[in-house]
Amino acid sequence: MIICRLSASEVLHCIRFASIFKEGQIVSALRRQLTWTHIKTIIYLDDELKRNFYIEMCRLEKWSSRTLQDMVRSMLYERTAISKQPEITIQNDLQQLKESSQLTPDLVFRGPYVLDFLGLADTYSEKDLEASILAELQRFIIEIRSDFAFLARQKRITIDNRAYYIDLLFYHRRLESLVAIDLKIGEFEVGLKGQMELYLRYLEKYEIVEGENLPIGLILCTGKN
Repeated sequence: MIICRLSASEVLHCIRFASIFKEGQIVSALRRQLTWTHIKTIIYLDDELKRNFYIEMCRLEKWSSRTLQDMVRSMLYERTAISKQPEITIQNDLQQLKESSQLTPDLVFRGPYVLDFLGLADTYSEKDLEASILAELQRFIIEIRSDFAFLARQKRITIDNRAYYIDLLFYHRRLESLVAIDLKIGEFEVGLKGQMELYLRYLEKYEIVEGENLPIGLILCTGKN
């Protein structure tokens, strides 16, 4: 006979776990995929969709328990585009992620991005922002999410005999898409969307290869909105 002594706090964790996850199939899956330390973080999240989001992202991206705690503290779910969608859309996307490990753009991209680690002063230019991102490229990729591969800086494209420059160009492995990033100081303006759409049409026509999905544009503005 094995006797296991649990502290009062561990007993409370177990009670909480049992109250949140009542189905044996879910419990069995969690035990295979996550550690008890992961689970203790997840069971105290206040929303079922949020819990499912973190469970699936932990499974897919193999987060450590510390990474999970960092993501929760940074309010990753609330900043991810999927959290702004209707509940049925969130449920469908999470079910798709669970069954096929297939990400959607709404699960990948977020707003706002937290780039405090760049260490920029109060006044800086778009070139300063770009240079700082490249200098801290590893941490930037961690913030925008894993599976991004860096392709180019100031990628030159020519449209109607006029040169344009895409600030940063990435490739996302799971989405199988090029991701063009435009950096802007200040608030978002409608004209920026039109310019990005121009870039994406060019990438779709000249840059994507067979089997890739349509390119995605991400406009990063420093404004509060």
